[in-house]
Amino acid sequence: MPVTSRSGTVFAAVDLGATSGRVITGRAGPDELVLTEAHRFPNVPVRLPDGLRWDVLALYQGMLDGLRTAARGGPLTSIGIDSWAVDHGLLDADGALLGLPFHYRDSRNGKAVEQVLAACGAKELYAVNGLQHLPFNTVFQLAAHRASAQWGAARTMLLIPDLMVHWLTGTLGAELTNASTTGLLDASAGTWSDALIRRLGLERSWFPALREPGEPAGTLLPHVAEYTGLPAGTPVTTVASHDTASAVASVPATEPGFAYVSCGTWSLAGLELSAPVLTEESRAANFTNERGVDGTIRHLRNIMGLWLLEECRRAWGRRGTAPGLAQLLAEAARARPFAAVIDPDDEMFLAPGDMPSRIDAHLVRSGQVPPDSPGGYVRCVLESLALAHRRTLRQAAGLAGRELTRIHLVGGGSRNALLCQWTADATGLPVTAGPAEATALGNILLQARAHGLVGDLMDMRRLVARTQELRHYTPQGDQRAWDRAAARLAPVRALDARAATPAPSVDTRALDGRRRKEAHD
Repeated sequence: MPVTSRSGTVFAAVDLGATSGRVITGRAGPDELVLTEAHRFPNVPVRLPDGLRWDVLALYQGMLDGLRTAARGGPLTSIGIDSWAVDHGLLDADGALLGLPFHYRDSRNGKAVEQVLAACGAKELYAVNGLQHLPFNTVFQLAAHRASAQWGAARTMLLIPDLMVHWLTGTLGAELTNASTTGLLDASAGTWSDALIRRLGLERSWFPALREPGEPAGTLLPHVAEYTGLPAGTPVTTVASHDTASAVASVPATEPGFAYVSCGTWSLAGLELSAPVLTEESRAANFTNERGVDGTIRHLRNIMGLWLLEECRRAWGRRGTAPGLAQLLAEAARARPFAAVIDPDDEMFLAPGDMPSRIDAHLVRSGQVPPDSPGGYVRCVLESLALAHRRTLRQAAGLAGRELTRIHLVGGGSRNALLCQWTADATGLPVTAGPAEATALGNILLQARAHGLVGDLMDMRRLVARTQELRHYTPQGDQRAWDRAAARLAPVRALDARAATPAPSVDTRALDGRRRKEAHD
């Protein structure tokens, strides 16, 4: 029976990110929302002869160990699982996994994009799925997998969190918010697109029934309960399993007119709408329409985020000259404003490597002088991200016919005071920063709501606003300086747009290939 009155009930959020996984316990009630990290474990991909793959067995073991640690504090009311999007496993007729899932960074998807678009053009795809074009979207990954021996044995496709739920409970299902990132969901109806699946030569039987956040997903299998020390029958609750969907559910917005930036390795900037925006203008601007909680739509675009800063730090570390983050931020605050700005979404920044050298190349190409100190690079990155937040949110508002009054910046980036202040300055809008643990909070809150401890989406957000540490930033300075900095990037973006002009035979204007979807770091 669901718990309907007991305050302080404990839930476990399994939060799987691209570099690490965590099990976090949360106490949730009408006036209480407290998180405790029980266990953290690495997520290290494995390069095999056929490509880069996720070690999902290690992830599963880390999750079990985390649940075992969490169980030492007493029984859990339920467990919810979220992760990054698009990546998946294929199961055979016996329910066994057919090889480790491919990593979205694997290079095999290029030809598959051409094959899919030859069968179903970019405009037609967007009219159905409303999805931002990313060359590693699930629809392209499946096409890339078609020539493998595993393809013939496959009977079920499960996205990563659905695979983990299957291993915990033995049940099969596809959580809606994550399913919406596959490119095979009808953005308007919120159902699998049978027509699109047939058009692309896929098997409809591969795609399990959809589950809404809040629905029961099953209970722990006996051997899982025995290993973790949790009681037999401990339920697993469906949450918004795409980590960004859980993060947006915990945005502490108490008034209309808000935009959000879920900021970590990537910045996902956009609006929460009641219906998808499927116009040609939205497609050309490469905005996505992903499902959120309670029938909402996350109309957003992915921006390469603090990955740029972290890759700079790794490069300096390899050279033995890596200052601490606090020192870098202090130096950035003292550096000359707008000395150099970049387009964070230039595809040259996507892969790991020597990020300072890539920034230098980008700046030279745009007629700018590279920084001469680490603090200068950090200022360049953060000011450029603030400009990207501005550009994306203004586009989102225009496409949706909305007027914005406030930006909520959540996730790990909310701890970066410079980025928060400069986002406010660049946009001319007040910024509310926090919570930093937005994904885990959304996961816990959706479980708590399913068990009768909190109310609707607005009640959840009010609870976050009352209980979590938030910081507020007011726009400062001369916004014309931000306008001039943005104008310096216009020639570079124009060159990129011309380079991406499609061949006449195939409509591929949406193929900018620069942005990826990663649940968060």
